[in-house]
Amino acid sequence: MKKEIVIFDLDGTLLNTLEDLTDSTNFALDSCSFSKRTLDEVRNFVGNGVYMLIERAVPKNTSKDKIESCLAIFKKHYSNNMYNKTSPYIGILKMLEYLKENGYKIAVVSNKFDSAVKELCEKYFKGFIDYSAGENEAAGIRKKPAPDTVLKVLKNFNLNCAQAVYVGDSEVDILTAKNSKIPCISVTWGFKSKEFLVKNQAKYIAETPQEIIEILKSL
Repeated sequence: MKKEIVIFDLDGTLLNTLEDLTDSTNFALDSCSFSKRTLDEVRNFVGNGVYMLIERAVPKNTSKDKIESCLAIFKKHYSNNMYNKTSPYIGILKMLEYLKENGYKIAVVSNKFDSAVKELCEKYFKGFIDYSAGENEAAGIRKKPAPDTVLKVLKNFNLNCAQAVYVGDSEVDILTAKNSKIPCISVTWGFKSKEFLVKNQAKYIAETPQEIIEILKSL
């Protein structure tokens, strides 16, 4: 069955957000009198939502109240600074243009907090993204790797799992696709290496945005 919709992760897949995430993480850590983290440390902390990012960044045994205080500082700073160094990866806009011109629906499902996901998609991908959703566990929608948000996207477009494919850069994305019963295309330009992805059972691997199109045609 021809694929009708391509669902993308955001950070590390469509957008290189790592420097802005690191800057906001370190602003929050410094504000809470904690040691700052390196770019590579933050790279390894992302993927499971911003609460987990901050929980991993603060010292072990930090209280839940302190983590939540630090998280609030992070969210406020990131909301005001998420466009400083962020940009689409090379070839992404051309790839999205191809998908749009060839009749695919395009969605974004991310563990980043929902308001930031929607703002970033509006700024960088206006006219390309048909549906975007970030973390919204307060509404009872479990974050990735649970399939909840992916299934919500499919229901929104009245599509089934056989008509969809997921594209992401991490092991969380591979599990999300597996739990949603759809294939996953793993990309190597994001926050995880090709070797890491292979170790985590990546089946389809794209090393350029153009390769996403080629793999998509073969599914």
